[in-house]
Amino acid sequence: MNYRALGMTHTTIYAESRHCSPRRKTSPGRAAPDYLSRASTRKISLGPAGRALLAAVALVAGLALSTACPGPGESPLAWDFPDVCLEGQAPDEACYVEKRAPGSAEVALAAGLAARYMAEHPAELMAWDWGEGTLMFAMTELSRVTGDGTYLHYAKTWMDHHLASGYPLTWSDHCPPALTALALYEDTGDVAYRAVVEDVMYYLESEALRTEEGGISHMGTQDLFGPTLWLDSLFMFGMALTRWAEQTGDEGPLEVLGEQIGIFARALQTEGGLFYHAYQWPTAPDPDVFWARGNGWVTVAGYDYLRARRLRGERDRAVSELLGRQVAAVRETQDSTGLWWTVMDRPGEIYLETSAAALFGFGMARGYRYGLLGPEVLPSVGMALGGVRARILRDSQERPYVTGISGPTTAGSFTNYASVPLVDDRHFGVGAVMLFLIEASGLPLGQ
Repeated sequence: MNYRALGMTHTTIYAESRHCSPRRKTSPGRAAPDYLSRASTRKISLGPAGRALLAAVALVAGLALSTACPGPGESPLAWDFPDVCLEGQAPDEACYVEKRAPGSAEVALAAGLAARYMAEHPAELMAWDWGEGTLMFAMTELSRVTGDGTYLHYAKTWMDHHLASGYPLTWSDHCPPALTALALYEDTGDVAYRAVVEDVMYYLESEALRTEEGGISHMGTQDLFGPTLWLDSLFMFGMALTRWAEQTGDEGPLEVLGEQIGIFARALQTEGGLFYHAYQWPTAPDPDVFWARGNGWVTVAGYDYLRARRLRGERDRAVSELLGRQVAAVRETQDSTGLWWTVMDRPGEIYLETSAAALFGFGMARGYRYGLLGPEVLPSVGMALGGVRARILRDSQERPYVTGISGPTTAGSFTNYASVPLVDDRHFGVGAVMLFLIEASGLPLGQ
Protein backbone atom coordinates (compact mmCIF):
# COMPACT_ATOMS: atom_id res chain seq x y z
CA MET A 1 0.00 0.00 0.00
CA ASN A 2 1.40 3.37 -1.03
CA TYR A 3 0.60 5.40 2.08
CA ARG A 4 2.83 8.27 1.07
CA ALA A 5 1.20 9.06 -2.23
CA LEU A 6 -1.52 10.90 -0.33
CA GLY A 7 -0.50 14.54 -0.19
CA MET A 8 -3.54 15.36 1.97
CA THR A 9 -5.17 14.11 5.15
CA HIS A 10 -4.63 10.38 5.04
CA THR A 11 -4.93 7.13 6.92
CA THR A 12 -1.90 5.50 8.51
CA ILE A 13 -1.99 1.87 9.61
CA TYR A 14 0.12 0.84 12.55
CA ALA A 15 0.68 -1.65 15.34
CA GLU A 16 1.19 -0.59 18.94
CA SER A 17 4.84 -0.13 19.91
CA ARG A 18 6.16 -2.68 22.40
CA HIS A 19 3.13 -4.95 22.03
CA CYS A 20 1.13 -6.45 19.20
CA SER A 21 -2.47 -5.53 18.46
CA PRO A 22 -4.66 -5.33 15.37
CA ARG A 23 -3.73 -2.32 13.32
CA ARG A 24 -6.12 0.56 13.58
CA LYS A 25 -6.62 3.88 11.92
CA THR A 26 -5.42 7.16 13.28
CA SER A 27 -7.81 10.06 13.46
CA PRO A 28 -9.10 11.07 9.99
CA GLY A 29 -7.51 14.49 10.24
CA ARG A 30 -3.93 13.36 10.75
CA ALA A 31 -1.60 15.58 8.75
CA ALA A 32 0.51 14.38 5.88
CA PRO A 33 4.20 13.70 6.58
CA ASP A 34 6.51 16.71 6.43
CA TYR A 35 8.27 15.42 3.35
CA LEU A 36 5.01 15.64 1.41
CA SER A 37 3.69 18.89 2.85
CA ARG A 38 6.83 21.00 3.08
CA ALA A 39 7.96 23.33 0.34
CA SER A 40 10.12 21.19 -1.90
CA THR A 41 11.27 20.73 -5.44
CA ARG A 42 9.66 17.28 -5.24
CA LYS A 43 5.86 17.52 -5.19
CA ILE A 44 2.86 15.40 -6.11
CA SER A 45 0.03 16.93 -8.12
CA LEU A 46 -3.25 15.02 -7.96
CA GLY A 47 -6.58 15.99 -9.47
CA PRO A 48 -9.85 15.63 -7.51
CA ALA A 49 -10.56 12.20 -8.97
CA GLY A 50 -7.10 10.94 -8.11
CA ARG A 51 -7.36 12.25 -4.56
CA ALA A 52 -10.75 10.62 -4.09
CA LEU A 53 -9.51 7.28 -5.40
CA LEU A 54 -6.42 7.28 -3.22
CA ALA A 55 -8.45 8.25 -0.17
CA ALA A 56 -10.83 5.36 -0.80
CA VAL A 57 -7.98 2.89 -1.18
CA ALA A 58 -6.39 4.11 2.05
CA LEU A 59 -9.71 3.79 3.89
CA VAL A 60 -10.15 0.19 2.78
CA ALA A 61 -6.57 -0.63 3.76
CA GLY A 62 -7.13 0.99 7.13
CA LEU A 63 -9.80 -1.60 7.96
CA ALA A 64 -7.42 -4.52 7.42
CA LEU A 65 -6.08 -6.43 10.41
CA SER A 66 -2.44 -7.25 10.83
CA THR A 67 -1.13 -10.69 9.93
CA ALA A 68 2.07 -9.84 11.80
CA CYS A 69 0.48 -10.41 15.21
CA PRO A 70 0.36 -13.89 16.79
CA GLY A 71 -2.19 -16.07 15.04
CA PRO A 72 -4.90 -18.29 16.50
CA GLY A 73 -3.49 -20.50 19.23
CA GLU A 74 -0.17 -18.60 19.33
CA SER A 75 1.06 -16.88 22.45
CA PRO A 76 2.09 -13.21 22.44
CA LEU A 77 5.78 -12.79 21.78
CA ALA A 78 7.79 -12.65 24.99
CA TRP A 79 10.91 -10.63 25.79
CA ASP A 80 13.05 -13.73 26.10
CA PHE A 81 15.74 -13.45 23.43
CA PRO A 82 19.50 -13.07 23.99
CA ASP A 83 19.53 -9.27 23.67
CA VAL A 84 17.17 -8.81 26.64
CA CYS A 85 18.83 -7.43 29.79
CA LEU A 86 15.92 -7.45 32.26
CA GLU A 87 13.63 -10.46 32.20
CA GLY A 88 10.26 -9.68 30.69
CA GLN A 89 11.24 -6.20 29.54
CA ALA A 90 12.00 -4.90 26.07
CA PRO A 91 15.66 -3.94 25.65
CA ASP A 92 16.40 -0.21 25.74
CA GLU A 93 19.37 1.72 24.38
CA ALA A 94 21.51 1.02 27.45
CA CYS A 95 20.84 -2.68 27.03
CA TYR A 96 21.77 -2.49 23.34
CA VAL A 97 25.17 -1.08 24.32
CA GLU A 98 25.70 -3.46 27.22
CA LYS A 99 25.01 -6.52 25.09
CA ARG A 100 27.69 -5.46 22.62
CA ALA A 101 30.42 -5.38 25.28
CA PRO A 102 32.06 -2.01 24.53
CA GLY A 103 35.28 -3.08 26.25
CA SER A 104 35.80 -6.16 24.09
CA ALA A 105 38.67 -6.91 21.75
CA GLU A 106 36.24 -6.86 18.81
CA VAL A 107 35.04 -3.33 19.53
CA ALA A 108 38.62 -2.22 20.11
CA LEU A 109 39.58 -3.64 16.72
CA ALA A 110 36.65 -1.85 15.07
CA ALA A 111 37.84 1.37 16.70
CA GLY A 112 41.35 0.77 15.39
CA LEU A 113 40.04 0.28 11.86
CA ALA A 114 38.00 3.47 12.17
CA ALA A 115 40.93 5.48 13.49
CA ARG A 116 43.20 4.46 10.62
CA TYR A 117 40.52 5.06 8.00
CA MET A 118 39.74 8.53 9.35
CA ALA A 119 43.43 9.42 9.36
CA GLU A 120 43.93 8.26 5.77
CA HIS A 121 40.68 9.50 4.19
CA PRO A 122 39.45 13.06 4.86
CA ALA A 123 35.67 13.02 5.16
CA GLU A 124 35.21 15.99 2.80
CA LEU A 125 36.81 14.04 -0.06
CA MET A 126 34.44 11.10 0.17
CA ALA A 127 31.58 10.80 -2.29
CA TRP A 128 27.85 10.43 -1.69
CA ASP A 129 27.39 6.78 -2.57
CA TRP A 130 26.66 3.35 -1.19
CA GLY A 131 30.19 2.45 -0.15
CA GLU A 132 30.79 5.66 1.73
CA GLY A 133 27.29 5.43 3.18
CA THR A 134 28.02 1.95 4.53
CA LEU A 135 31.25 3.13 6.14
CA MET A 136 29.60 6.16 7.74
CA PHE A 137 26.77 4.01 9.07
CA ALA A 138 29.41 1.84 10.74
CA MET A 139 31.00 4.97 12.21
CA THR A 140 27.68 6.00 13.77
CA GLU A 141 27.17 2.51 15.20
CA LEU A 142 30.67 2.53 16.68
CA SER A 143 29.97 5.91 18.28
CA ARG A 144 26.67 4.54 19.61
CA VAL A 145 28.33 1.56 21.31
CA THR A 146 31.50 3.25 22.58
CA GLY A 147 30.08 6.67 23.42
CA ASP A 148 33.04 8.22 21.60
CA GLY A 149 31.83 11.19 19.54
CA THR A 150 34.92 11.16 17.32
CA TYR A 151 33.33 8.71 14.91
CA LEU A 152 30.03 10.57 14.76
CA HIS A 153 31.89 13.83 14.15
CA TYR A 154 33.68 12.28 11.17
CA ALA A 155 30.33 11.21 9.74
CA LYS A 156 28.89 14.65 10.44
CA THR A 157 31.73 16.35 8.60
CA TRP A 158 31.02 14.17 5.58
CA MET A 159 27.28 14.78 5.73
CA ASP A 160 27.62 18.54 6.22
CA HIS A 161 29.93 18.78 3.22
CA HIS A 162 27.31 17.19 0.99
CA LEU A 163 24.47 19.21 2.47
CA ALA A 164 26.40 22.33 1.51
CA SER A 165 27.38 21.19 -1.98
CA GLY A 166 24.28 19.17 -2.88
CA TYR A 167 23.77 15.45 -3.23
CA PRO A 168 22.35 13.16 -5.94
CA LEU A 169 19.37 10.88 -5.42
CA THR A 170 18.68 8.95 -8.59
CA TRP A 171 19.15 5.25 -7.74
CA SER A 172 19.28 2.79 -4.84
CA ASP A 173 23.00 3.30 -4.27
CA HIS A 174 22.35 6.92 -3.27
CA CYS A 175 20.13 5.88 -0.34
CA PRO A 176 22.56 4.53 2.35
CA PRO A 177 23.65 8.04 3.46
CA ALA A 178 20.17 8.37 4.96
CA LEU A 179 21.34 6.07 7.77
CA THR A 180 23.93 8.61 8.81
CA ALA A 181 21.42 11.44 8.47
CA LEU A 182 19.08 9.55 10.81
CA ALA A 183 21.80 9.14 13.42
CA LEU A 184 22.74 12.82 13.19
CA TYR A 185 19.12 13.94 13.41
CA GLU A 186 18.64 11.82 16.52
CA ASP A 187 21.82 13.26 18.04
CA THR A 188 21.33 16.92 17.15
CA GLY A 189 17.66 17.45 16.31
CA ASP A 190 18.76 19.43 13.24
CA VAL A 191 15.96 19.25 10.68
CA ALA A 192 18.48 19.52 7.85
CA TYR A 193 19.41 15.88 8.55
CA ARG A 194 15.77 14.83 8.75
CA ALA A 195 15.22 16.41 5.34
CA VAL A 196 17.77 14.02 3.82
CA VAL A 197 15.77 11.05 5.04
CA GLU A 198 12.52 12.60 3.86
CA ASP A 199 14.04 13.10 0.41
CA VAL A 200 15.03 9.43 0.31
CA MET A 201 11.53 8.36 1.39
CA TYR A 202 9.97 10.57 -1.25
CA TYR A 203 12.32 9.20 -3.90
CA LEU A 204 11.36 5.63 -3.01
CA GLU A 205 7.64 6.32 -3.04
CA SER A 206 7.32 8.73 -5.92
CA GLU A 207 10.36 8.84 -8.18
CA ALA A 208 12.03 5.43 -8.47
CA LEU A 209 10.72 3.30 -11.30
CA ARG A 210 8.88 0.09 -10.40
CA THR A 211 8.57 -3.34 -11.92
CA GLU A 212 5.13 -4.63 -12.86
CA GLU A 213 4.79 -6.20 -9.41
CA GLY A 214 5.89 -2.97 -7.71
CA GLY A 215 9.55 -3.74 -7.01
CA ILE A 216 11.72 -0.65 -6.63
CA SER A 217 14.16 -0.51 -9.54
CA HIS A 218 17.82 -0.56 -8.58
CA MET A 219 18.49 2.00 -11.29
CA GLY A 220 15.94 4.33 -9.75
CA THR A 221 14.89 7.11 -12.09
CA GLN A 222 17.15 5.88 -14.89
CA ASP A 223 15.16 4.07 -17.57
CA LEU A 224 18.10 2.54 -19.44
CA PHE A 225 16.71 -0.97 -19.86
CA GLY A 226 13.43 -0.72 -17.98
CA PRO A 227 12.94 -1.36 -14.24
CA THR A 228 15.39 -3.88 -12.79
CA LEU A 229 15.81 -5.49 -9.36
CA TRP A 230 19.25 -6.01 -7.83
CA LEU A 231 19.44 -7.90 -4.56
CA ASP A 232 21.75 -5.36 -2.91
CA SER A 233 18.99 -2.75 -3.16
CA LEU A 234 17.35 -4.40 -0.16
CA PHE A 235 20.21 -3.07 1.96
CA MET A 236 20.69 0.19 0.09
CA PHE A 237 17.15 1.45 0.67
CA GLY A 238 15.85 -1.17 3.10
CA MET A 239 17.95 -0.26 6.11
CA ALA A 240 16.78 3.35 5.87
CA LEU A 241 13.14 2.24 5.76
CA THR A 242 13.59 0.16 8.93
CA ARG A 243 15.37 2.89 10.89
CA TRP A 244 12.93 5.59 9.73
CA ALA A 245 10.00 3.48 10.93
CA GLU A 246 11.68 3.09 14.31
CA GLN A 247 12.49 6.75 14.69
CA THR A 248 9.04 8.00 13.69
CA GLY A 249 6.94 5.19 15.16
CA ASP A 250 5.21 4.90 11.79
CA GLU A 251 4.77 1.33 10.60
CA GLY A 252 4.37 2.42 6.98
CA PRO A 253 8.07 2.08 6.03
CA LEU A 254 8.15 -1.43 7.53
CA GLU A 255 5.13 -2.36 5.45
CA VAL A 256 6.91 -1.08 2.36
CA LEU A 257 10.08 -3.04 3.12
CA GLY A 258 8.25 -6.25 3.98
CA GLU A 259 6.46 -6.00 0.66
CA GLN A 260 9.70 -5.31 -1.22
CA ILE A 261 11.48 -8.28 0.34
CA GLY A 262 8.66 -10.49 -0.86
CA ILE A 263 8.78 -9.04 -4.37
CA PHE A 264 12.55 -9.42 -4.59
CA ALA A 265 12.39 -12.98 -3.27
CA ARG A 266 9.80 -14.01 -5.83
CA ALA A 267 11.99 -12.60 -8.58
CA LEU A 268 15.44 -13.61 -7.36
CA GLN A 269 15.38 -16.37 -4.75
CA THR A 270 15.85 -19.99 -5.79
CA GLU A 271 14.34 -23.07 -4.19
CA GLY A 272 17.72 -23.71 -2.60
CA GLY A 273 17.51 -20.42 -0.71
CA LEU A 274 20.19 -18.29 -2.35
CA PHE A 275 19.40 -15.17 -4.38
CA TYR A 276 20.45 -14.33 -7.90
CA HIS A 277 22.07 -10.94 -8.41
CA ALA A 278 19.61 -9.26 -10.77
CA TYR A 279 16.21 -9.51 -12.42
CA GLN A 280 15.33 -7.97 -15.79
CA TRP A 281 18.91 -6.94 -16.53
CA PRO A 282 20.40 -7.25 -20.05
CA THR A 283 23.35 -9.33 -18.87
CA ALA A 284 21.49 -11.80 -16.66
CA PRO A 285 23.62 -13.91 -14.30
CA ASP A 286 24.49 -17.46 -15.28
CA PRO A 287 22.03 -19.93 -13.74
CA ASP A 288 24.61 -21.35 -11.34
CA VAL A 289 26.12 -18.07 -10.12
CA PHE A 290 25.27 -16.76 -6.64
CA TRP A 291 27.19 -13.65 -5.63
CA ALA A 292 28.27 -13.75 -2.00
CA ARG A 293 28.32 -10.06 -1.04
CA GLY A 294 24.96 -9.50 -2.70
CA ASN A 295 23.43 -12.31 -0.68
CA GLY A 296 25.08 -10.82 2.40
CA TRP A 297 23.29 -7.49 1.88
CA VAL A 298 20.00 -9.40 1.89
CA THR A 299 20.83 -11.21 5.14
CA VAL A 300 21.72 -7.97 6.92
CA ALA A 301 18.71 -5.97 5.75
CA GLY A 302 16.31 -8.86 6.29
CA TYR A 303 17.27 -9.58 9.89
CA ASP A 304 17.40 -5.90 10.77
CA TYR A 305 13.84 -5.62 9.45
CA LEU A 306 12.75 -8.66 11.48
CA ARG A 307 14.49 -7.18 14.54
CA ALA A 308 12.34 -4.06 14.23
CA ARG A 309 9.22 -6.20 13.86
CA ARG A 310 10.24 -8.28 16.88
CA LEU A 311 10.67 -5.17 19.04
CA ARG A 312 7.12 -4.20 18.10
CA GLY A 313 5.87 -7.59 19.29
CA GLU A 314 5.25 -8.69 15.71
CA ARG A 315 6.21 -11.45 13.32
CA ASP A 316 6.59 -11.53 9.58
CA ARG A 317 6.31 -15.22 8.85
CA ALA A 318 6.89 -14.98 5.11
CA VAL A 319 10.14 -13.02 5.46
CA SER A 320 11.29 -15.26 8.33
CA GLU A 321 10.77 -18.33 6.18
CA LEU A 322 12.59 -17.06 3.11
CA LEU A 323 15.52 -15.75 5.16
CA GLY A 324 15.71 -19.02 7.06
CA ARG A 325 16.08 -20.86 3.76
CA GLN A 326 18.76 -18.42 2.68
CA VAL A 327 20.74 -18.78 5.91
CA ALA A 328 20.63 -22.57 5.66
CA ALA A 329 22.19 -22.34 2.18
CA VAL A 330 24.69 -19.74 3.39
CA ARG A 331 25.88 -22.00 6.18
CA GLU A 332 26.22 -24.93 3.79
CA THR A 333 28.52 -22.96 1.48
CA GLN A 334 30.82 -21.53 4.18
CA ASP A 335 34.46 -22.46 3.62
CA SER A 336 36.60 -24.03 6.35
CA THR A 337 38.44 -20.69 6.60
CA GLY A 338 35.19 -19.10 7.82
CA LEU A 339 34.91 -17.06 4.62
CA TRP A 340 32.80 -17.54 1.50
CA TRP A 341 33.85 -17.79 -2.14
CA THR A 342 32.77 -14.72 -4.06
CA VAL A 343 30.63 -17.03 -6.23
CA MET A 344 29.24 -19.10 -3.43
CA ASP A 345 28.50 -22.35 -5.25
CA ARG A 346 31.75 -22.43 -7.23
CA PRO A 347 34.40 -23.07 -4.54
CA GLY A 348 38.01 -22.76 -5.58
CA GLU A 349 37.28 -21.08 -8.90
CA ILE A 350 37.77 -17.39 -8.06
CA TYR A 351 38.64 -16.22 -4.51
CA LEU A 352 37.47 -16.07 -0.91
CA GLU A 353 36.09 -12.64 -0.06
CA THR A 354 36.09 -10.62 3.18
CA SER A 355 33.11 -8.26 3.04
CA ALA A 356 30.63 -11.06 2.30
CA ALA A 357 31.77 -12.94 5.41
CA ALA A 358 31.32 -9.79 7.48
CA LEU A 359 27.80 -9.28 6.14
CA PHE A 360 26.75 -12.89 6.63
CA GLY A 361 28.25 -12.86 10.11
CA PHE A 362 26.45 -9.64 11.00
CA GLY A 363 23.11 -10.88 9.67
CA MET A 364 23.27 -14.20 11.52
CA ALA A 365 24.47 -12.52 14.71
CA ARG A 366 21.62 -10.04 14.54
CA GLY A 367 19.14 -12.83 13.93
CA TYR A 368 20.44 -14.75 16.93
CA ARG A 369 20.39 -11.74 19.25
CA TYR A 370 16.68 -11.16 18.70
CA GLY A 371 15.55 -14.79 18.77
CA LEU A 372 15.05 -14.96 15.02
CA LEU A 373 17.73 -17.62 14.57
CA GLY A 374 18.74 -20.31 17.03
CA PRO A 375 22.13 -21.04 18.62
CA GLU A 376 22.92 -23.41 15.74
CA VAL A 377 24.16 -20.38 13.77
CA LEU A 378 26.76 -19.41 16.37
CA PRO A 379 29.47 -21.76 15.04
CA SER A 380 29.08 -20.15 11.61
CA VAL A 381 29.26 -16.68 13.15
CA GLY A 382 32.37 -17.65 15.10
CA MET A 383 34.04 -19.12 12.02
CA ALA A 384 33.20 -15.99 10.04
CA LEU A 385 34.71 -13.84 12.78
CA GLY A 386 37.92 -15.87 12.69
CA GLY A 387 38.07 -15.67 8.90
CA VAL A 388 37.52 -11.91 8.88
CA ARG A 389 40.07 -11.29 11.62
CA ALA A 390 42.65 -13.22 9.58
CA ARG A 391 42.07 -10.72 6.76
CA ILE A 392 42.85 -7.73 9.00
CA LEU A 393 46.53 -6.91 8.70
CA ARG A 394 48.77 -4.19 10.18
CA ASP A 395 50.47 -1.40 8.26
CA SER A 396 53.96 -0.04 8.91
CA GLN A 397 52.56 1.96 11.84
CA GLU A 398 50.87 -1.12 13.31
CA ARG A 399 47.42 0.19 12.43
CA PRO A 400 44.83 -2.38 11.35
CA TYR A 401 43.33 -2.40 7.87
CA VAL A 402 41.03 -4.75 5.96
CA THR A 403 42.26 -6.85 3.02
CA GLY A 404 40.64 -9.14 0.48
CA ILE A 405 37.63 -7.00 -0.48
CA SER A 406 36.15 -7.54 -3.92
CA GLY A 407 35.62 -4.35 -5.88
CA PRO A 408 32.26 -2.97 -7.06
CA THR A 409 30.43 -5.70 -8.93
CA THR A 410 27.93 -5.60 -11.80
CA ALA A 411 25.51 -8.43 -12.53
CA GLY A 412 26.63 -10.72 -15.32
CA SER A 413 28.21 -14.03 -16.20
CA PHE A 414 30.65 -16.05 -14.12
CA THR A 415 33.49 -14.47 -16.11
CA ASN A 416 32.27 -11.04 -15.01
CA TYR A 417 32.59 -11.93 -11.31
CA ALA A 418 35.98 -13.51 -11.91
CA SER A 419 37.23 -10.26 -13.43
CA VAL A 420 36.50 -8.18 -10.32
CA PRO A 421 39.81 -7.55 -8.50
CA LEU A 422 40.45 -7.86 -4.78
CA VAL A 423 41.36 -4.60 -3.06
CA ASP A 424 42.33 -3.47 0.43
CA ASP A 425 41.00 -0.69 2.65
CA ARG A 426 37.85 -0.11 0.57
CA HIS A 427 35.16 1.89 2.38
CA PHE A 428 32.29 -0.58 2.07
CA GLY A 429 34.47 -3.49 3.14
CA VAL A 430 35.84 -1.60 6.13
CA GLY A 431 32.32 -0.57 7.09
CA ALA A 432 30.98 -4.12 6.79
CA VAL A 433 33.82 -5.48 8.95
CA MET A 434 33.31 -2.79 11.60
CA LEU A 435 29.59 -3.56 11.78
CA PHE A 436 30.30 -7.28 12.14
CA LEU A 437 32.92 -6.80 14.85
CA ILE A 438 30.46 -4.70 16.85
CA GLU A 439 27.55 -7.11 16.38
CA ALA A 440 29.64 -10.19 17.21
CA SER A 441 31.06 -8.59 20.34
CA GLY A 442 29.64 -10.10 23.49
CA LEU A 443 28.23 -13.22 21.84
CA PRO A 444 29.11 -16.71 23.16
CA LEU A 445 31.29 -17.67 20.22
CA GLY A 446 34.06 -19.53 22.03
CA GLN A 447 36.72 -17.32 20.40
